[in-house]
Amino acid sequence: MPLPLPPDTPKDYPPSHLPPRWFRLQELAHLFLKLGLLGFGGPSAHIAMIHDEAVVRRRWFTEAQFLEGVAICEMLPGPASTQMGIYTGYLRAGQLGALVTGICFILPAFLIVLALSWAYFRFQGVPQVEDLFLGVAPVVVAIILGFCWKLAKRVIQDWQGGAIALVALFSIFFRANVLLLFLLAGLVGLVIYRSQTPPDPPEPSSPRGFLWPLLPLGPLFSHRLATIPAATLTLSSFWGLERIQEFVLPLALFFLKVGSVIFGGGLVIIPLLEFEVVHQFHWLTQNEFMNGVVLGELTPGPVVITAAFVGYKVAGALGALVATIAIFTPSFLLIMGTAPFLVRVRQHPWAQSFLKGVTPAALGSITAAALPLARAAILQRTLAGSTLAAMIGLVALVALVQFKRPTWQLVPAGALVGLLGGTFL
Repeated sequence: MPLPLPPDTPKDYPPSHLPPRWFRLQELAHLFLKLGLLGFGGPSAHIAMIHDEAVVRRRWFTEAQFLEGVAICEMLPGPASTQMGIYTGYLRAGQLGALVTGICFILPAFLIVLALSWAYFRFQGVPQVEDLFLGVAPVVVAIILGFCWKLAKRVIQDWQGGAIALVALFSIFFRANVLLLFLLAGLVGLVIYRSQTPPDPPEPSSPRGFLWPLLPLGPLFSHRLATIPAATLTLSSFWGLERIQEFVLPLALFFLKVGSVIFGGGLVIIPLLEFEVVHQFHWLTQNEFMNGVVLGELTPGPVVITAAFVGYKVAGALGALVATIAIFTPSFLLIMGTAPFLVRVRQHPWAQSFLKGVTPAALGSITAAALPLARAAILQRTLAGSTLAAMIGLVALVALVQFKRPTWQLVPAGALVGLLGGTFL
């Protein structure tokens, strides 16, 4: 059942007589397939689109309900915009509505990434493809650094938060386990910030019921996955039938773990993936990983869909499907399984304190992961190519931070400059 309406809800908002459920599900499927195809610009743009369609145009629920949903989704691990879509479907048509909206929002991005992954590995080494990535890769690095700058202004409110971010940044350089780092940062947040909030009596909806079990999953899964051979994997066939039996469990466990701890936005996936798929499991090379992030930014929908690129390299289209289902499963479970309790959980001081520690750690880890990506994007075979890539990245960063240009404008512009520049280098 949908959540109860707040007491200040107008009598005609939403309509007193809802259409049949099949019609509401059809509405949701059509709307979120459209948003999944047109959803360029990152999580903020996705949430703004959902607001415009669900609150302003269709009047499905109130502004207060929408803002409460945004706050809840920002608190949870996982991509906030995807979770907001699931939450919208839940309010409109219950559990089945949540399932329909989430699948329809993710499906277009998955199919596009699958096609781009095939094209990337099929035409890797073609000069025009290399020129394309020459222009787009620095823009993606600028997007990551711009995100770090905005996140820092929002979450670094005292010296303790700054210290957590710096410790996380330097820990990543020494190959610290990112998941363990997040857990420790959350515990530090409980110690530092818990005393600043008046204690509340324990409630059935305490975050210990569903947030705490998710974070220690890293050590459990890492031991199993560490048994995979250290040699970098060769490319699978398109469908991956020869590999899926061997890799279905490692892919599922790994991306379930990643999807359970993406605190601070979808870009947190970058340090998590880079640490394990490149350096620990050797599924991708550094350049392949960089280009996979680029493809994730080129597509509409959540950047977390980069998981499909990793899955395709490991076990073809079936591996991409397994990785995608696994990384989004925690988002579905958290929204569909705990929605009636999430409003109270968000106000719980334990949850607030824990997240106050995790978020600066996410900031530090993303910044640390951006540095090797920047090196891979800027250091080209020639000095002219490196200079062009550095200039593209710098201009994109200034455009993002100073002039607030949307990412959906910068990525195609970088691709065009790379293609034009490649013809003269």
